[in-house]
Amino acid sequence: MITFLQGRLVDKQPTHAVVDVGGVGYEVVIPLSSYDRLPAAGESCRILTHDYVREDSHQLFGFMTEAERSLFALLMTVNGIGPKLALCALSGLSVRDLKGAIAAGDTRRLSSVSGIGKKIAERMVVDLRDKISKGEALEAVAGVQEMSAADLKLRDAILALISLGYKQAEARKMVEGVAKRAEFGGLSLEDVVRKALGGSAKD
Repeated sequence: MITFLQGRLVDKQPTHAVVDVGGVGYEVVIPLSSYDRLPAAGESCRILTHDYVREDSHQLFGFMTEAERSLFALLMTVNGIGPKLALCALSGLSVRDLKGAIAAGDTRRLSSVSGIGKKIAERMVVDLRDKISKGEALEAVAGVQEMSAADLKLRDAILALISLGYKQAEARKMVEGVAKRAEFGGLSLEDVVRKALGGSAKD
């Protein structure tokens, strides 16, 4: 079982990375949260891995933090969630936000992730709520509560765009364009999403 790769980062994309370990190139599938933490191509790096082996496939999933890898494995214990959907969850929400939503039973936030419908969101809460420690739950929920109203609106707008099929980086760029407008504070979440989709931040 491969638990981590340490070597030179040959290539990185929002969905995968290639690491040269002793002359052997390993491709690992990664969430966007890990992509943001990767060094520049050519530099040395250490990626934690989850070795996924089935009769018809063998894939390596990579993570820059143990929290991401642990939650990835935990998500896959839920009936209906495979590696691809678990990766989508980690790309759509941070580890803290996922744990906070599960602990709070917030199925609306969970189902905002592309591919996760209401039934799977409900199953996530039922199956995982007791597997998240009280300390983790309190830390996650506190982190959500400490965010300012503007930050919450930014995050929810980005999640709304991701649920519509946009990539996280693209959604963030669209929303941040709207956030630069002077009237951002007075806009509703729906207005922010509408302006982001309409490109009205350029007006």
